[in-house]
Formats: sequence, structure tokens, C-alpha cells
Amino acid sequence: MRAVITGGTSGIGLSAAIELGKAGYEIIITGISQEDAKTALETLENHGIKSQFIYADSMKEEDVNLCFEKIAQTYDSIDVLVNNVGGLGGRQRFEEMETSFMRRVMALNFDSAFFASRAAIPLLKKGKNPSIINYSTIAVTSGGGPGAGIYAASKAAIEGLTRALAKDLADYGIRVNAVSPGTIDTAFHSATKREILDSWKEGILMKRLGEPSEVASVIGFLVSEKASFITGEVIQINGGQVFI
Repeated sequence: MRAVITGGTSGIGLSAAIELGKAGYEIIITGISQEDAKTALETLENHGIKSQFIYADSMKEEDVNLCFEKIAQTYDSIDVLVNNVGGLGGRQRFEEMETSFMRRVMALNFDSAFFASRAAIPLLKKGKNPSIINYSTIAVTSGGGPGAGIYAASKAAIEGLTRALAKDLADYGIRVNAVSPGTIDTAFHSATKREILDSWKEGILMKRLGEPSEVASVIGFLVSEKASFITGEVIQINGGQVFI
């Protein structure tokens, strides 16, 4: 079994790589940092997981296509694609928002998933229990914080893409689902002061931040045979934050 995880060199992506690697998948991670890749591969090796890194900027169509061409030169199939690449991209209120900023955030979150999914389909068609995992966010429900509105909108597009792909690929037995993390303790929040992060816990029913491994474990379930009748779903992982 083989799993491709875009941007899987750190954070939730690396946790997903460990989760799937322990489940028996050979891991292929992509990214743009050779330094982060080296550390990630060492981490995976320490867990006894077979893995490799392919350089690819997921926002660039040519990079993504070349990445999957390289994979196809070695393997005739893959079983899982995790579209892990994404991020806030910065903050701008709509009134002052530069078009270039809007496009960059959309490219980071939506284009990256579209490019990888499209390129992976021929390999997934030949996979075993094949599936795609996308990433939404709790910001789709809340509309995002100040200046994060286009981030929320880009992830709402991901939810639509997830359902559309699930319909489009069902004939091939390819399942498509998304995870929607709440506030997870990762480098995503590195620019946020710790006291602010701690205050956010009061808005979470479980009174704590989530861990990357708690998202990874849901991904592990969704790609497994145990989830064989689940497709087109968006799974909330937020400790009850969405209900408050």
C-alpha cells in the first residue's frame, strides 16, 4: 500500500504519515523544504516506516504534474492521497484585500488540492480501497477570524470539491472525504501568543487544544476498510468548539 501526503514534512501532515506508515503504507511526502524533508524522513525511519520525498510546490500545476509523473515511473498505483498542503496565508480584511493575496490563499488551499487530486486519479484507479482526504477547517462554520475570511472561503470550496469528487469518482471505487480540524496545537499558530492560544481553550468544550495525532487518527480511520461505506463526508475534529 502507498500513500502520498502533500506537504507532509511537518505538523498534521507528518503525523498522518506516521499514522499511515504504522498501518502498513509506504509513504511519499512532498514539499518545498529540503531541510524539513530530511528531518521528516529521519522521523519516519525511526518509526520503521519506508518513505521518500519528492520536491513539489503544490501551488504550481507543473510541479504537481511532474511529481505524479515521477511516482508513476516507479509505481503502477497508489492507494491514498492526503491533500495536506494549505494554510492561512496571512490576514487581510475584504475592503483592503489585494487581488494577488486572494489568489495566493485560494491557490494555497484550493488549487493545491485540485492539482494533486486530478494528477493522482489515474494511479488511484488502480489502487486498493483508494481514497482521497482533503482538509477543511472550523473556519468554514465560523467565517474565520479577523482578516481570515478568504481562508474560510477557500476551505468552503474544499468542502464542495470533496463532495464533487466523491460523486465523480464513485464509479472507480475511489472514496473522497475531508477532515475539518478545530484549533490544533501546530506551527500554524506559531505567530499567535501563547496566552491567546490558552484563552481559546475556554471556547472549546474539552478545554484544550487538539493534537496533530488526533487528526491523523481520523485520517487513518477514513482510509481504512472500516470506513468503506463513507464518502463525501466532512468530519469535524474540534473538541466541541463548533457547538459553542
